[in-house]
Amino acid sequence: MQALYAYELGGDDAQHVIATIIVERLKGETESIRFATSLFLRCLDLREEADEIVVRYTKNWELSRIALIDRILMRVAICEMLLFEDIPPKVTINEAIEVAKRFSTAKSGQFINGILDAVLIDFQRDGRLKKSGTGLIGIEDIQKRAARRDGGIASKE
Repeated sequence: MQALYAYELGGDDAQHVIATIIVERLKGETESIRFATSLFLRCLDLREEADEIVVRYTKNWELSRIALIDRILMRVAICEMLLFEDIPPKVTINEAIEVAKRFSTAKSGQFINGILDAVLIDFQRDGRLKKSGTGLIGIEDIQKRAARRDGGIASKE
């Protein structure tokens, strides 16, 4: 998130952000650097599509009115859901919510949860969610939640 935030505000090129934010902060953690760099670059590649997806689920809200951190967190989550097969969708959503609670507005966690839950349900329904290994964990829970929602049963989750 910090690298994407710096990229968005700083206007530096991606390689500069990788060197000064990702590599510098994760010194010596080769696997973490590799993952963070991959996630950062894939988020940049998917940015327009992710923003279009968010706009579909935010009725009466222009994207520019959504807090920057919230936009970035939803971009990261959408990227992980679509492009990182081994990350369970529930983990993705929970991490986005927790980071939002810590670094964004008081209502950001609930806002992001609502949007990402709807996005995930539609990804699953449309066959866009490709998960393998540990990434399969939690899909059944999402499907049950969708069935409750579609059946008019309130969910406490």
